[in-house]
Amino acid sequence: MADSLAPLGVGIGWRPEIDLSIARLPGVDWVEVVAENLHVEHLPASLLSLKQRGLPVLPHAVSLSLGGAEDLDTARVEHLAAVTDALDAPMASDHVCFVRAGGLDAGHLIPLPRTRAALDVLVDNVKLTQSILGVPFAVENIAAVLEWPDAELSEARFLAELTERTGCGLIIDVANLYANARNIGTDPEVFLDEIPLEKIAYVHVAGGVDRDGVYHDTHAHPVRPEVLELLTELRSRTEPPGVLLERDDDYPSDTELAGELAAIRAALDAGARA
Repeated sequence: MADSLAPLGVGIGWRPEIDLSIARLPGVDWVEVVAENLHVEHLPASLLSLKQRGLPVLPHAVSLSLGGAEDLDTARVEHLAAVTDALDAPMASDHVCFVRAGGLDAGHLIPLPRTRAALDVLVDNVKLTQSILGVPFAVENIAAVLEWPDAELSEARFLAELTERTGCGLIIDVANLYANARNIGTDPEVFLDEIPLEKIAYVHVAGGVDRDGVYHDTHAHPVRPEVLELLTELRSRTEPPGVLLERDDDYPSDTELAGELAAIRAALDAGARA
């Protein structure tokens, strides 16, 4: 995926609450937008303005439930395809998770049991999604506060086999790697050792907070130094096509957002020198 995707640079997640900030921030090379928040016939003017300036706008879905045991809701995939087409986006993405079961919607991303049976379901759903989309497709690792028992594969091996069987790309969220290290004791460096680095489409960076003994990936707090250190570690191994700052709540000032983007660039520079 890295070889087939043009360099993106450093970007930020587009949200209507900070659309004017994004428009005037220096050093924003591209944006990612939550696909479910868009109506293809009524795209926000501020988002279209960024597109007209030449910034790539990439749709990121949150509701496909690719790992769900129920049949894939192709209407959701078709909406993602329509948004992708309307934005002239070079790729689209979602998460390695499920969000629905038994007709109920959890309202958040739930980790998959890392079994071969679960992998088979995920592979089938990713392939179906790819058959509907007209662009490359990538999936993101998520933050978890629990692990299913009887795992047959490490998370990295699970993702590696997924890419081998489908050709999909990967969005590596280093904040989620940090969260999983804190909450379930995984080793981020072992993860980076095992994943196919050439399949990285881009990288996510976000902030979080400790609460009641658990690290919460809130996207509403400053990015921690430890997360930036993981970004540096990743960059020392490969040059990802792009890195994106996610912020979904408690939006800071333009100055603070610019500082976080600058910190991301500094972390990448440190990794390039390593």
